[in-house]
Amino acid sequence: MLLSAAARFVALLGLMAMLGASAYADVALEERKLPMRFSWVTCQPNCRGWVSAVGIVTAETPGDFDEFARRHQLKGETVVLDSSGGSVNDSIALGRRFRELGMLTTVGVSVLTHSARGERANVSPEAYCESMCVFLLLSGKLRYVPEQAHVRVHQIWMGDRADNARAASYSAEDLMTVERDIGRLAKYTFDMGGAGDLLSLSLNVPPWEDLHELSREELRVTNLITNDKVAQLGSPNAAVVELTSKSLQGLFVSIATAASAGQE
Repeated sequence: MLLSAAARFVALLGLMAMLGASAYADVALEERKLPMRFSWVTCQPNCRGWVSAVGIVTAETPGDFDEFARRHQLKGETVVLDSSGGSVNDSIALGRRFRELGMLTTVGVSVLTHSARGERANVSPEAYCESMCVFLLLSGKLRYVPEQAHVRVHQIWMGDRADNARAASYSAEDLMTVERDIGRLAKYTFDMGGAGDLLSLSLNVPPWEDLHELSREELRVTNLITNDKVAQLGSPNAAVVELTSKSLQGLFVSIATAASAGQE
């Protein structure tokens, strides 16, 4: 199952390599500000398809995903994330659902292009995964971040005071709530196979400062990407690799073994 899912993941990475930054950015920015919605993107005959997850996580999002999952067979499928974050506890709940289904995660914008041959689905790697979206990315059984994607972190904060966090007032109960949620986030991070570096990087950036964009090295030390070989498949040559080739199967046997050993 993991080998099959990994092969489909490579096909998707090939499609991402074929499509660079483009005019989709403005539309994607607006959608990232709306409540998260899920859609199934079909890309036959090139690959199996994937789940597009765009927007912020709200209290309704885990339930919306459960309803979506009842209509689709999602075990081992890929989630393409483009999100500004959202609710801490609801993101944790959603990430655990992704992991239970053995889903794979990446960052990108799903786009449809029209040609004489009909409609074709692709993934633009010029996308953003910010705040709690980063912890959704962490939930993937395999995780890939293209070079053009932006993965950015900051502290969790009380949502109703995040816009003016410095000037707002806080009660003892407020501080208790934040500390409780940090504890839940820490447990989730380690359950998902993440490193303490991710919490350290996130919790050092207050909400009144710009989000910190993770470098390629930070993506590795935080365990947000699972394997350098997966990341290298974002090269243009990835698009022409045959999924049935022995070399590709051998590559993902080693990746699957590493993922099982490192994340279970």
